[in-house]
Amino acid sequence: MLEVRSLRKEFQPLSGPPVTALGDVSFRVEAGQFVSVVGPSGCGKSTLLQCLAGLLRPTAGQVLFDGREVTGPPEGLILLFQEYNRSLMAWRTVLGNVRFALEGRGGSRRELDAEARRYLELVGLAGFERHHPWELSGGMQQRVAIARALARKPGVLLMDEPFGSLDALTRIELEDTLLGLWGALGTTILFVTHDIEEAVYLSDRVHVLSRRPARVIEEIDVTLGRPRHQLTTREDPRFIEHRHRIFELISREMART
Repeated sequence: MLEVRSLRKEFQPLSGPPVTALGDVSFRVEAGQFVSVVGPSGCGKSTLLQCLAGLLRPTAGQVLFDGREVTGPPEGLILLFQEYNRSLMAWRTVLGNVRFALEGRGGSRRELDAEARRYLELVGLAGFERHHPWELSGGMQQRVAIARALARKPGVLLMDEPFGSLDALTRIELEDTLLGLWGALGTTILFVTHDIEEAVYLSDRVHVLSRRPARVIEEIDVTLGRPRHQLTTREDPRFIEHRHRIFELISREMART
């Protein structure tokens, strides 16, 4: 579904030599998988997602989505930013924000509203259709953003630390909501996070990036069954083993000079 081949990205500042954010990044994401990317702070995780989404042109290498090279934002691939409150349209209702993702498809207002309501129900926001984003909590706003992204029925959903600014309990709730949606809809998800435990809890596989310029230093196959549970899964010896291994890899990178 998504393939990254020897991806390299350099930025040219106004003065001084180029800054290389991505060195040589390669990996694959199969259809229907939940894959996470972790790495040291500032290693280029967000830059990677923007290249995958066609928002940044790589300096070298290729991104293939469904077998076709990505040269601009492709239909069927959606990037969900961490700053959900800045991506929602404050002047539109919750229903209107989700309906926005559907309006280019045609159909009557009633049909579009009915479909938008269905996605709001999936994320647990039935009854909030007439509210505006600024009337909702941070977690509820992120649910609106997820509903709007899923309403486009993406082949791949890219998520850039979507729960990073939420409190711990809201984060836990949304992790399980996301897993439920992923299981029900079969959407392929590539999830960037700085939280090692979150990556292990959610994923089929975790790609660990090095310090900048980033490369994949290890791929961790998460050998945990599904469905997962916030208590029993995190107490599983295999969960602890995966967490320790990823922490060891990132710590080693952070200490490298």
